[in-house]
Amino acid sequence: MKRLVFITCILLFAIKAIAQEKQAVLKVLDTQRMAWNKGDLEGFMQTYWKSDSLLFVGQNGPKYGWQTTLDNYRKTYPDKAAMGTLSFDIKEVRFITFDDAFVLGAWYLERQKDQPKGFFTLLLKKINGQWIIIADHSS
Repeated sequence: MKRLVFITCILLFAIKAIAQEKQAVLKVLDTQRMAWNKGDLEGFMQTYWKSDSLLFVGQNGPKYGWQTTLDNYRKTYPDKAAMGTLSFDIKEVRFITFDDAFVLGAWYLERQKDQPKGFFTLLLKKINGQWIIIADHSS
């Protein structure tokens, strides 16, 4: 009986920890959305790994580096009108390990002239206690 209680406590602790980590991952995406909708690309990029190893895969194939990613965003979205209003529909958050998470979602832009949309997959890693995007594949 003591063993069953112990195992139950461990499982409850694990479930609670996973739920807390999922909320932390979702907060990263909410931080992105809020910065984007203010027209703040630098704030948006703070959720990405500030490394030359950051991987971003978009329409033009894979590109590496935090600065390269920011420069590409600046070219594609030169002003607030081009950025529009961003929203997400998160389909799945899956933990690969306790410090690695996979996110699948859809993105939507609302702009005066159009409403582009697409899908994304993210790989996040918990570095120094913070969830950071280390790979982004957006289409």
